[in-house]
Amino acid sequence: MGVNHEEKKELDFNLLNRMKKMPGGLVIIPLVIAVLIATFVPQAFQIGGYVTALFYQGNAAMMGLFLIVCGSSININQVGMPLYKGVTLTGMKFLLGVLVGLLVGKLCGVNGFLGIAPFVWIAAITNSNGSLYISLSSQFGNATDTGAISVLSLNDGPFFTLIALGATGLASIPLNSLIATIIPILIGFVWGNIDKEFRRVCATAQPIITFFMTISIGAKTDIKTIITAGASGIVLGLISAATAVIFFLIFNMILPKKERNAMGAAIGTTALNSAMTPAAVAEADPSMAQYTDMATAQCATASIITLFLCPFIVAFFDNMMRKQKKGIYSLEGWAAEKVN
Repeated sequence: MGVNHEEKKELDFNLLNRMKKMPGGLVIIPLVIAVLIATFVPQAFQIGGYVTALFYQGNAAMMGLFLIVCGSSININQVGMPLYKGVTLTGMKFLLGVLVGLLVGKLCGVNGFLGIAPFVWIAAITNSNGSLYISLSSQFGNATDTGAISVLSLNDGPFFTLIALGATGLASIPLNSLIATIIPILIGFVWGNIDKEFRRVCATAQPIITFFMTISIGAKTDIKTIITAGASGIVLGLISAATAVIFFLIFNMILPKKERNAMGAAIGTTALNSAMTPAAVAEADPSMAQYTDMATAQCATASIITLFLCPFIVAFFDNMMRKQKKGIYSLEGWAAEKVN
């Protein structure tokens, strides 16, 4: 009797990689799944035990784990120009987000402008899409631009949004909430810089954490909210994408002439994980909970809009600088040979 040595092909739908390749997939897909369940079978999240603890009440715990992962990506060894660029980009994002949020709050009150609350403006503008930034830096920048992500990663998650809200008085954010936010970041930062394997594992785990954390956020939202947020989310995304012009101009004013490039525009995005920030704000200030569902949908929509628009904006400015032989395309610049 013959032995069949032919290996059976394993069943593999490759779902995780497919979601990662889809724009905003790791946020949008679990959000839609959770919203559909919350709309049509809401009792599914309330059966108790581990299901309710993870999928309905798990946002705070998952956010803490997410912040550890974010902290682990910050590399203390990045010095010089990467550090300078990272601090500059992060500072620009933070300051503009605070200014816009403060202006909207002063002029329109807590309900905001166009149905977008002040803290949502801050969350959308202060957070940038790090993955897209890295991808664009490989095409339009160099190693110093890519290295800036170590500092730019600080705007992942709710930390800067909470600081901005507390500083501007737009929300009552207790000091303990800020400390509780920065402790997981510090844990990840310290551990990631003394243990390369920990940093690598965290980078691998981030998509999984993002997926399940988004389910716990969407579990408290229904379809009606998503539909209502559609128009305002698109407006938020368009305005966030338009900030790329401001960042491009200011960044190139600050950089040495031979370092000037289009990468300032690459932070004109709203982070995919900004959809998780409203829930974190509500944890710190329960009075903001009434805005959470709408804000989550608005940030998720804005992240998709900026994800599509930002590469075109960066490419436009890069092409303009190439034609004018400015910055990195000047005679002193490292990309001068690309002009010819």
